[in-house]
Amino acid sequence: MPNFIEIIKMAAVEAVAASNPAAVIFGTVTSVDPLKVTIEQRLILEESHLLLTTLVSDFDVDLIMDHQTEVTSGGIAESSFASHSHSVVGTKIMTVKLGLIAGETVILMKVQGGQKYIILDRVR
Repeated sequence: MPNFIEIIKMAAVEAVAASNPAAVIFGTVTSVDPLKVTIEQRLILEESHLLLTTLVSDFDVDLIMDHQTEVTSGGIAESSFASHSHSVVGTKIMTVKLGLIAGETVILMKVQGGQKYIILDRVR
């Protein structure tokens, strides 16, 4: 999956080649699976015409952890619940959930004569 900068570069090159400058427009996510976005109250963009940035996609990241927890206690007199801390060390895969939801308003950039649209972000 291309990163955000690569997508912008591709969009700029395609826009110049098509002699149709990029335009920023707003749309509404009408379906997530398959992805569909409605723009201008009548045009439905299908998934094949949409490019997504990481700001509107779920993605995994590797987190490197080297952390000591705060001292806590279970509040019971048993030794297994005595005040303690522990280390959290290693690499963990975490999923960042930024996927689109039906009904959200999104900011799109039109490129290549309107054949492709990059969903840049959501409007909050």
